[in-house]
Amino acid sequence: MATQAKDLASAIGWTPPEGWPARTREECKAILTAPGQRFEMETIDIRGVPTRVWKNAPPNLRAIAMLGRMYGPREFTIYEDERVTYDAWFRAVAKLAHELQARGVAKGDRVAVAMRNLPEWPVAFFAAVTIGAICVPLNAWWTGPELAYGLRDSGTKLLICDAERWERILPHRAECPDLETAFVSRCEGEPEGAERLEAVIGTPKGYADLPQMELPEVEIAPDDDATIFYTSGTTGNPKGALGTHRNLCTNIMSSGYNAACAVLRRGDEMPEPMHKVGLTVIPLFHVTACSAGLMGNVAAGHTMIFMHKWDPIKAFEIIEREKVNSTGGVPTIAWQLIEHPERKNYDLSSIEAIGYGGAPSAPELVRKIREVFGALPGNGWGMTETMATVTGHSSEDYLNRPDSCGPPVAVADLKIMNEDGTEEMPAGEVGELWARGPMVVKGYWNNPEATAETFVDGWVRTGDLARLDEEGFCYIVDRAKDMIIRGGENIYSSEVENVLYDHPAVTDAALIGLPHPQLGEEPAAVVHLAPGTTASEEELQAWVADRLAKFKVPVRVVFTEDTLPRNANGKILKKDLATLF
Repeated sequence: MATQAKDLASAIGWTPPEGWPARTREECKAILTAPGQRFEMETIDIRGVPTRVWKNAPPNLRAIAMLGRMYGPREFTIYEDERVTYDAWFRAVAKLAHELQARGVAKGDRVAVAMRNLPEWPVAFFAAVTIGAICVPLNAWWTGPELAYGLRDSGTKLLICDAERWERILPHRAECPDLETAFVSRCEGEPEGAERLEAVIGTPKGYADLPQMELPEVEIAPDDDATIFYTSGTTGNPKGALGTHRNLCTNIMSSGYNAACAVLRRGDEMPEPMHKVGLTVIPLFHVTACSAGLMGNVAAGHTMIFMHKWDPIKAFEIIEREKVNSTGGVPTIAWQLIEHPERKNYDLSSIEAIGYGGAPSAPELVRKIREVFGALPGNGWGMTETMATVTGHSSEDYLNRPDSCGPPVAVADLKIMNEDGTEEMPAGEVGELWARGPMVVKGYWNNPEATAETFVDGWVRTGDLARLDEEGFCYIVDRAKDMIIRGGENIYSSEVENVLYDHPAVTDAALIGLPHPQLGEEPAAVVHLAPGTTASEEELQAWVADRLAKFKVPVRVVFTEDTLPRNANGKILKKDLATLF
C-alpha cells in the first residue's frame, strides 16, 4: 500500500524534498507528548473505559470563553459591515448568560440555536454552555417540521434563532411542548410569539457598549453534557449526538498537535503563535465548523469571517480585502476557488492553507491547491459522533499520501473490523472503521437502542469502509451504504468519483447505483463541469475505462448545470440523484 501512495504522489507531480521527513511520526509523537510538554497525555477513566486524554486541555467551555476574553480589542467575527471584537463578544455572552438564567435555564437544560452563520451564533452558543446548559445547534437548512422535530426531540426549553428560522418554526410551535421562550434576531418589528434578541443584548455593532460583567458562577466538569449535534439524517430521523465539554476541548489540542507534527516532520523550529484570519464557509451547526473551527479560533484569538451565502467571487473579494490566511470546508468549495475564471483578477496571495473534510476528495485537488495557491492542503477525518477531528493530514504528509485522511491524533485509536464486528482486520485490508478517544460522544440523546448499536466499549462504529497502512495512515474507501454491488463485485463509489475528478473538465461528481434485474445494481454518474469546459458521456466513460476495471465504468453519465445537492455537512445527497436517470 505504501507503493500505491508513492505512485499517487508521483502522479500528482510531487516528490518529497531531500531530507523529508526529518522525523518519523513516532519520533514526533514522543517529542510532543513528553512529560511537561504541551501535548502531554494521561490515561483516565471515562464512563468505565480507560482513555488517553490531553493532560493540558482546557477543563470546559467556560475556560475557552475566558481565553477568548483575553484577546480584548482583537477582531473576533466579521460579517459584512459588522465587526465584533473579543471584548465585545464576551460582554454579549455574559449578558445573555445571565438572561438565560433569569429565564429559568439551569444546568442540563437544552438551549437551541437555529440561524445562519451570524455574529450572534457564537454569542448564543457560549452563553448556553458557560452556564452548564446543553446547546443544541439546529440545522439552519431544515424545514419547519424538521426544526420542530429537533426542538421536540431534544426537549429544548429556550430557542435563539434568526427571523428566517422563526418563520419556519412558528406554525409548528404547538409541536414543541417544552419550548418556553424564543429569542429572535434580525426581524422587522416584534416577532409573533417570541421576543427580539436585540432587546436583551442589542445588535452586534453595539456589543462593545454593553456593561462589563462576569459569567454566572457554575461548576462544570469535563465530562458534563455540553451539546447535542444532530447527525446528517440522510435516511430516517436524525439522531442527536450528545457531546461533552471534554469532546470539544479535545479538538483544540488535536488540531494543534497535527499542526505541530507537520512542523517537526519538516525539521523546522516551532513558530511563535501568530494571529490568523479565516474565512468560515461551513455552517457552525456542523461539528467541523463549531468543534474543529470555532473552539480553536477562540482559544487562539483568531478572526473568523462569515458569509451570508457562499459565492466564489464574493469569497475572492473578502480574501483580497481581509488578507485571509485559510479557508475551505468541503472539496467542492476548494474546486470552485481553483477553477473559477475570475480568480486571476484577485490578489489571493495571503492564503496559506485550504482545508476540508466531510467528503472524499480527489488526489488531484491536493496538487491543484499547491500549484494554484502555493498553499498547503489539509484534510482530516471525523464525524458528528466524534465531535470532528480524529485524524489530521496536511502539508508534505498530505502531498505524499494524497488519498489518505491521515493518521489518528495521539489520543485516538483506529481499527478496521470485519462486517459483523467480531474480528480486527490486518493492515491493508478493507473493513469498517472503528474509532475511540476522548473526542467520542456519550451516545445518542434519548435513543438507547441506536447508542448500543453504534458505541461499543468506548469505540464508535463509524459505518465508513476504510483501510489502515503499516504506519497507521487511514484511507476512507467509502461509506458502507454508498458501496455499489454489481453482480457480486464491490464498487467503491469514491474510487470512481476520484477518477472522474481527475478529468480536467470535472469539478463535481457522484456515483450512484441504478437497479438492474440481473446484476442487482449498475454504476451511474452525475457530473458538473467547470465553467467554459466540455466533456461528453462517451469521453468520461472512456476516461474511467482507461483507469479502472470495466465493471466500474458508469453505464450512464448525466450532466447538471449546478453543483450537486449537498446536506449542510457537505455530503452529497445521493438519494436525490436517482431521479435524474
